[in-house]
Amino acid sequence: MSGPPAIQRPEPRWPVALAILILLILITVLPDHYRLLPSWVAFVVAAIAWLSLLGVTMNRNEQRWLHIEAAALKALALFLILVAGVSLVVLIGDILSPTKASGIELLTSSVAIWACNVLAFSLLYWQVDGNGPVRHHRGRAGRPDWLFTQPGASEGVPPGWQPVFVDYLFLAFSTATAFSTTDTIPLTPTAKLLMMLEAAISMVTLVVVASRAINILGS
Repeated sequence: MSGPPAIQRPEPRWPVALAILILLILITVLPDHYRLLPSWVAFVVAAIAWLSLLGVTMNRNEQRWLHIEAAALKALALFLILVAGVSLVVLIGDILSPTKASGIELLTSSVAIWACNVLAFSLLYWQVDGNGPVRHHRGRAGRPDWLFTQPGASEGVPPGWQPVFVDYLFLAFSTATAFSTTDTIPLTPTAKLLMMLEAAISMVTLVVVASRAINILGS
């Protein structure tokens, strides 16, 4: 008779904490009129996310902190996606307005929005896939939303391999640059819709805003 699922050691949270720090810096450097809310709101949301990561790190067998972390990071990711979307709309408005923004301002803002988009979706992918680290921690991962290549590899993959945050960061980066999947296959409608949204934000940022900024700088 099999026993209860084994409790797995949570993956290190420092890559996630570093990603949140980079997101905070990106939001801070955005010009004021491209922000959805005052800059202090981002600091508050980031602090709550960091506290949840610290709680998981300090209480490795505490399921409650994993649920708090999941709620905090999903809220942070959705907030950042909304910020990126609103900032992108304002950027396009500046391009179309008679009083055009400078090429440097458009270029730096578009780069910040693109990077913010990648990091935000990487957090969301990590928390959504198979019900996130909450289920993986108890060995009861739900139905996967993405199919990674590692489980099917015959060599070089440790037994019981599970994707970690860096794998979802690569997935988000690939989606934002190639506008499609690379080595990871979306399996569920949720995964496909999220990737479509990320690719759409990235495409508008690169094709419309960044290209216009380069044209202004080159003229």
